[in-house]
Amino acid sequence: QVQLVESGGGLVQAGGSLRLSCAASGRTFGNKDMAWFRQGPGKEGEFVAAITWSGSLTNYADSVKGRFTISRDNAKNTVYLQMNSLKPEDTAVYSCAASLYRGTASDRRNAYTYWGQGTQVTVSA
Repeated sequence: QVQLVESGGGLVQAGGSLRLSCAASGRTFGNKDMAWFRQGPGKEGEFVAAITWSGSLTNYADSVKGRFTISRDNAKNTVYLQMNSLKPEDTAVYSCAASLYRGTASDRRNAYTYWGQGTQVTVSA
């Protein structure tokens, strides 16, 4: 069992930056691929970024490529999402997720088994 708790959300102006953190409980964090998804107001949930258990492979949605960076620290059981050059359309609840699979950094929602409650990110124009 893995429990995930996100933090770091907030209100920021367009062009600003935020860093989200996702702290995981459990001894097996280090062997799980991790991802961030988001759901904006009135929108369906969408993939943002993923990272393999070792950190050797990352995967990004086209909409955030070049602006967001996913990383992890297995010693701290934490995955991060550094978000730069934020836009109003990035406004959403951001949730982290852990997969039972390894090595794919999948962008598919159904590849992930464990989910956090989410943290709100609001970008003002």
